[in-house]
Amino acid sequence: MNPMGVIETTNREKLRLSWQRWWEGALDRPLVMCESYQPVWSQNHAAHRSKPSWYFAGQYALEIPVDDVMADVSDQLNHAVYYGDAFPKFWVNFGPGLVAVFLGSAYEFQSDTIWLSPAKSANGVSWEQIPLNEISLEFDPQHPLWQRVYALTQAAVQLLGGQASIGITDLGGNLDILASLIGSTRLAMEMLDNPDEVERLCNEIRQVWLHCYEQLHTLIDAKATGSSCWAAVWSPERYYMFQSDFAYMISPNLFKRFVIPDLTKCAQTIPNAFYHLDGKGQLCHLEQLLALESLRGIQWIPGDGAPPPEEWLDLLKRILDGGKLCQLYVSADGARQIVQALGGKGLALSIDDDLTQPEAEALIRELTGE
Repeated sequence: MNPMGVIETTNREKLRLSWQRWWEGALDRPLVMCESYQPVWSQNHAAHRSKPSWYFAGQYALEIPVDDVMADVSDQLNHAVYYGDAFPKFWVNFGPGLVAVFLGSAYEFQSDTIWLSPAKSANGVSWEQIPLNEISLEFDPQHPLWQRVYALTQAAVQLLGGQASIGITDLGGNLDILASLIGSTRLAMEMLDNPDEVERLCNEIRQVWLHCYEQLHTLIDAKATGSSCWAAVWSPERYYMFQSDFAYMISPNLFKRFVIPDLTKCAQTIPNAFYHLDGKGQLCHLEQLLALESLRGIQWIPGDGAPPPEEWLDLLKRILDGGKLCQLYVSADGARQIVQALGGKGLALSIDDDLTQPEAEALIRELTGE
């Protein structure tokens, strides 16, 4: 079975070189990514484009054979079109923060995401009530969802055979994972009242997180497809988009104690580390992120109801001047404004607009000069 009808036309070596130069700081233009999905059932309706059916793997019941899921992937990838620096990919998407599930958090798939709730002890007591010093975290390699993630990643690698990047599933951030296990309100209080135990649990989470990453990366790396995850960033070396959505609610001092050490230690294993800076509530942590030498870049997400990226030029300049790469999701007009004001070096722009091929190619020429 060969699902790569469109992807086979991609100049992979040129794509790889552009991304490599971008990571090295040697690319003087922005990376510009445009992509279009035309599901099989709507391929004759040019005005109707949407995410393909495999965008959320959690919609498939666990008893459905992996081969059947990958057959859908095969059908849909034939109708995925990538322009500019967009990289052919299949992201193994089961929703955010799966390490919490592998450690015992209850979960439920809903629509296109996963809902997590605190773990329970063997006798049914919620971890929200159990003293932290009685909680010990242990990865369950036989967990049905871990088995599914692993099997789907393995099947994707075998099917796509080096022709597309396989995105590592969303493992989550250390505090987000802990919040899913013991409850967000409790975590907020324990960070102040019992910080040593929170730190111990964060360290245990990191060990499990790195184990899961290593297992999945080893599968993917066997086909030399580079490294990607849920974000619009590709790397020829190990990479991940780290995050801590919980950090929206904490002070810089707490961020320094509980998030920065985790990022620092993970970056020792994953050299191309990025941070998902989500919303203005995280801007108080920006200086610490810019000072973290091992952090290669920052993804800026303004958040719902906030002005779009092109209205944050001072912030974007601050990130670039701080020596970090920057990835954005932005409209075509927004990309034009950003490149005109700041130039393109260091930027990776994923275009939100659904463009026709002539429109996409014209925009790429305009923004890159190529």
